[in-house]
Amino acid sequence: MTSSVEYTPLDPGHFEQVITLGNEVHGDNYLSMSSIKHIYQKSWHHNINASWVALQNQQIVGFRLTYAHSQWQPDKWCSPEKWPVDAEKVCYFKCNTVSPLAQKQGIGSRLLQLSIERAAQQGAQAGLAHIWLASPGNSAYRYFVHNGGQLIKEHPNKWRHDSLYEGYVCPVCPGPCECTAAEMMLRFK
Repeated sequence: MTSSVEYTPLDPGHFEQVITLGNEVHGDNYLSMSSIKHIYQKSWHHNINASWVALQNQQIVGFRLTYAHSQWQPDKWCSPEKWPVDAEKVCYFKCNTVSPLAQKQGIGSRLLQLSIERAAQQGAQAGLAHIWLASPGNSAYRYFVHNGGQLIKEHPNKWRHDSLYEGYVCPVCPGPCECTAAEMMLRFK
């Protein structure tokens, strides 16, 4: 029988396991100690943390990394003119990851809901994500749509710069990453 899953806000004691799981699922150098510290800092607004981890037998089996609405700025991969919510009220869903051994248990959806609750408490009205369209079976896109996400725009080569200059190794591209990201928004109630 599978043990129960516990959910808790991300804290520094989780960093090593989050990095390991993130790199196993998304490719080498997807996360580093430097990047997870940066993400963690961006998760906070008004003493509320919007990033979460899922633990099973004290091991991290999933995580949701979320920037507070006040902690990030839209970049060239964003289309705020197409958003149904003011850009200043949008948090950023940086990453959702569930171990392949723990998938199909609702962990990703629960992590998303917990982040939404915290982001709303922080003052956000919606969340933006760049969904990896090359995920196996396009599961990332299907998951986000299932949870209410709406497609805003597709962005080819979203992670190319990271693969050329920051050491990121895409798990599906044989050379520099050429994957397309779906810019998607999920409005809160």
